[in-house]
Amino acid sequence: AAHAILPTVSPSPRPLSERTYLSNGGGVTWSIPTGFEGNWAGEGEWNITIDVMRDLGLAFAAACLGIYVLLVYETKSYLMPLILMISIPLTIIGIMPGFWLLNALTAETVGSWQTPVFFTATAMIGMIALSGIAVRNAILLIDFVHKATGAGQSLKEALLASGAVRLRPIFLTAGTAMLAAWPITLDPIFSGLAWALIFGLFVSTVFTLVVIPVVYYMAYGRRTT
Repeated sequence: AAHAILPTVSPSPRPLSERTYLSNGGGVTWSIPTGFEGNWAGEGEWNITIDVMRDLGLAFAAACLGIYVLLVYETKSYLMPLILMISIPLTIIGIMPGFWLLNALTAETVGSWQTPVFFTATAMIGMIALSGIAVRNAILLIDFVHKATGAGQSLKEALLASGAVRLRPIFLTAGTAMLAAWPITLDPIFSGLAWALIFGLFVSTVFTLVVIPVVYYMAYGRRTT
């Protein structure tokens, strides 16, 4: 009967002084003895990470498609959902620089090892969740615009008033979500999700109040004049 030895190895680089005699060869050539066979098993951590990110990227695309279909059904328009969904890429503007800034300010060294906060699979899950939250903020703005124009206001006046009137509820909902995510930043696994929510919510909320009204006026301003 054949016997198997399953060693556990780390892909992290280590100085030669910390390696074993077998791993560095002891200064002499080493090969697998006769009668033994060596095979690599498993996919490796990096390959697994690539597969997970690919699957989550597909999930993000599916979520965006689902949001678009739902908005088309509700608004009876193909253009309006695209305007509302501009708020989704605004979250990415906050997430990616946010992780860079976080590591630039808080990265520590334990021994000789860096301890950065990576954009992990949980951070990607947070980005997917943000797509719905960001669109909700845009809906609050445009819903006010529709009600104001229906009451007789001009489109430009309604767009200017939307930011002022909806500012408080949008900031309150975004702020409570960010505060709720704050304790999760202490978790070693789900901290990426929390930081993605915090950075994405902060930046997308600020930009949504400006970008969405401007794009809406560019799309519908001429139709109302």
